[in-house]
Amino acid sequence: MRRKAAASGVVAGFLVIGLLLAAPGVAERAQTLVVDAFQRMAPRVSVDPPVAIVDIDEGAIARLGQWPWPRSDIALMVERLTDLGAAAIVFDIVFAEPDRLSAEAAARIVRQAGGAVELPGGVRDGDARLAEAFAAGPVVAGVILTPEARGQPPAVKAGFAVRGADPAGFLPRLGGAVTNLDALSDAAAGIGSFSLLPEPDGVVRRVPLVYATEAGLFPALSVEALRVAQGAGALQLRVSEGEARPGVEALRVGQFESATGPDGRLWLHWSGLPGMPRLSAADLILGDPGAMASDIAGRIVLVGTSAAGLRDLVATPIGTVVPGVEAHAEAIDQIVSGTSLVRPGWAPGAEITGAVLAAAVLAAVIPLVGAGWAALVSGGAAVGALWLAWTGFERGLVLDPVVPSLAILATFLAGATALALLTERERQSVRRTFSLYLAPTVVEKLADDPSAARLDGEAREITILFCDLRGFSGLSEGMDPVALTALLNGFLTPMTDILMAHGATIDKFIGDAIMAFWNAPLPVEEHRRRAAEAAVAMGRALDALNRGADHPPLSIGIGLNTGTCCVGNLGSAQRFAYSAIGDPVNVASRIEALTRFYGVETLAAADTARGQGLATLEVDLVRVKGREQPVELHAVIGDADLARTSSFQVLGTAQEDWLRAWRAWDAAGAQSALARLDGLPPGLLALQRARTARMAAAQRPGDWSGVYDPGEKSPTAPA
Repeated sequence: MRRKAAASGVVAGFLVIGLLLAAPGVAERAQTLVVDAFQRMAPRVSVDPPVAIVDIDEGAIARLGQWPWPRSDIALMVERLTDLGAAAIVFDIVFAEPDRLSAEAAARIVRQAGGAVELPGGVRDGDARLAEAFAAGPVVAGVILTPEARGQPPAVKAGFAVRGADPAGFLPRLGGAVTNLDALSDAAAGIGSFSLLPEPDGVVRRVPLVYATEAGLFPALSVEALRVAQGAGALQLRVSEGEARPGVEALRVGQFESATGPDGRLWLHWSGLPGMPRLSAADLILGDPGAMASDIAGRIVLVGTSAAGLRDLVATPIGTVVPGVEAHAEAIDQIVSGTSLVRPGWAPGAEITGAVLAAAVLAAVIPLVGAGWAALVSGGAAVGALWLAWTGFERGLVLDPVVPSLAILATFLAGATALALLTERERQSVRRTFSLYLAPTVVEKLADDPSAARLDGEAREITILFCDLRGFSGLSEGMDPVALTALLNGFLTPMTDILMAHGATIDKFIGDAIMAFWNAPLPVEEHRRRAAEAAVAMGRALDALNRGADHPPLSIGIGLNTGTCCVGNLGSAQRFAYSAIGDPVNVASRIEALTRFYGVETLAAADTARGQGLATLEVDLVRVKGREQPVELHAVIGDADLARTSSFQVLGTAQEDWLRAWRAWDAAGAQSALARLDGLPPGLLALQRARTARMAAAQRPGDWSGVYDPGEKSPTAPA
């Protein structure tokens, strides 16, 4: 049996590993979700990023008008940034069409309409002025690389030095491009692509640093910004070859080197860049540029937009939506600070090896320790894989806990299931032996542990219920046995269903009576409340049973009590039953017997009734047989909904007033309270009226205690 269970676990674990290797996208998607959670738990710390953003935000559009703005405004912005000492001016924007808002463009429209217009001397074309501003400053022009565009990418400003294999086969390949006007491209010091290539779920987790095009390698906007800011030459790519996982390893730009994934992408560890200056483009164009000098000088300034209408917002793993330009800013800050996330080349092999070893060890452990301990071991192993991934993340490594965890889970489920099925065969003989004459819960307990078939018990606090069908003896005298049996079964079946639905253990049927209890053999939370709710439900079920019945209406009495009893297998060595014994059981039975006297359906001891949130009323103090201390009885009238009604709360106050008057032998007070007790159950109301009349007709007895003794001859007389 153990060998079969172990073999099942090994096969399942290895099968899952094989499926994940065959469909790597599934594991990768799950891995990204784990890394997302890590990022939300521990965003990257960025202190003084070397970047700033000039934002074309909603306020700027409100002040300068609808985008696109005149190129002269953009040129002024570039000139001011150059004068303020920006290390690089980087555009996350493409200027693909001529300026439609320049004076020359307006004059051209007038001429095309047949008019004559001459521009004054010195008026300059907006595109020409912007090209001059580009040429005078450290400007990096942005382009869009996309397979949907037909244009060709412009020539790069700096070449690539590649060490190793040709990287083109590993990099994102984008053929078409949306480019700037030729004059702007020629004038710019650098050109880079700002195409982000989000994941399938739209989240930007990784950004390309290099792209492959038909014309050759093309740098990302962030890489070109760093190159121009440093005045560096060629970009250097290191590509692995002949290894288990070939691909791009790192990219060097000037003095900075960044490790990458095999596809040349940088895995972003988002920080939100709390210390990065964010300036409105309108303030730069219309305001005093000198006030911004400290935010601009020496920084790489990226120009982008957060305006919703310009559609450049991206989702991040940390649960925020930010302008796309911030992804490039994060990449630049990570490369400069050396705090990027890296998925090392050895990681996949280590993860698969760990998964195989974990599956093999766990499969061997399950038959030895059983499913319970195996679950703890499996959970610990899965948590260990997650902990290793978290520890790696804190050190900048992206490790995958998904493959090992799924292999562990599959091994445990298959091994434990096989062990359970095989073990179940051994339990069948126990079930066949005991199922005919023991309660199902006891049978299952014995099947799980045959050694539990002993006559000893345990002390357990339980809530006991006794239910008796009133007047059944008289009703049965006029019925034939078949009809009587059908009537009794028709009553006991729904009552039993209700009790079991409320978590009760059915102790026994005593003719037309039922004994049940809660909190044994298995613990039951809030067993007092569940017992009282069961009693209310039984009353409602009886009402439904009486409607349309062809026999006289049935009525019941229910008694509830809570206390510590001995519960266990009681009987002889030849025949026993799971039951409860103790004084609380006897008290519950006597409380049930008192329901007829008090004219209510359900009575409960105070410890059972109080604080359960149900509609209950204190009715009396009673000295039950065998108990010195009186028992405080409460009538269970209804559920929590009734308890919250104002009418019931008024009734409860009136009942409290009547009880105080009764115990003080205050006939006038009792009469006053009685006038407000019309909502009481009729039988209880009649009893209290009789007691009130007795107080009015007799002097207070010298030994009056306010406690009722059922042994008295007169039901309304004082004890």
